[in-house]
Amino acid sequence: MSLVRAKKHLGQHFLTDKNIAAKIVGSLQLQGGYNQVLEVGPGMGILSDFLLQRTDLQTYLIDIDTESYEFLQKKYPQLGGRLINDDFLEMDFGKVFNEKFGIIGNFPYNISSQILFKVLDNRQHVVEVVGMFQKEVAERCTAKPGSKEYGILSVFLQAYYKVEYLFTVKAGVFNPPPKVLSAVIRLIRNEVGELRCDEKLFWQVVKAGFNQRRKTLRNAVSSLINKEKMAAEPLLDLRAERLSVEDFVNLTNKITENR
Repeated sequence: MSLVRAKKHLGQHFLTDKNIAAKIVGSLQLQGGYNQVLEVGPGMGILSDFLLQRTDLQTYLIDIDTESYEFLQKKYPQLGGRLINDDFLEMDFGKVFNEKFGIIGNFPYNISSQILFKVLDNRQHVVEVVGMFQKEVAERCTAKPGSKEYGILSVFLQAYYKVEYLFTVKAGVFNPPPKVLSAVIRLIRNEVGELRCDEKLFWQVVKAGFNQRRKTLRNAVSSLINKEKMAAEPLLDLRAERLSVEDFVNLTNKITENR
């Protein structure tokens, strides 16, 4: 079979190191009792080879690249309908999965944040994610309050998932090599279920706070609060980057109570 060309417009950098591929697949913990996993952007199947060796998993592959799809059809004829030629960001998970599942991949760096927000939108069904991201994005996902990397993505992911930075990956193990370092992270859905607050308002507060992160929350979220009733609220005198997920939940509840 002829090899697949990496396409710049798709953000493709094919992993070539089998040891790292095995380590990524081995990082799936299958917490939450699922046994179906979706690999995003399999390329030529270096992760897929290890996924398909696992008898505890039913593996699905999705790739928007028709050349990759045709290559993988020949390589894995046994997959049949579990090999999907489509855009992950547009995928209707409910048409493929009727239960909880995991996601894995060497994710295209140009859509990594969109992938994570797609996961968040489907958080009731996606119980684990193991993936390769640009190191900078991985650090944002795992950042703690008070750091410059801590932001909207950090808060939303950590509200619903236990997020772990697993290991750093150098550029030389990809073809073509990216101009940045990469890192593998793992997300495991926490047991919180829904947050103990108005979730829609929680999302509004977090976004407003970080969209004007140099301002105190009193100014950044002024359109969402009753200023008179919350004049003495100490959390509003801080910037968004100082608040933990729990702080944002508590603040959301106080805004709800004082409207």
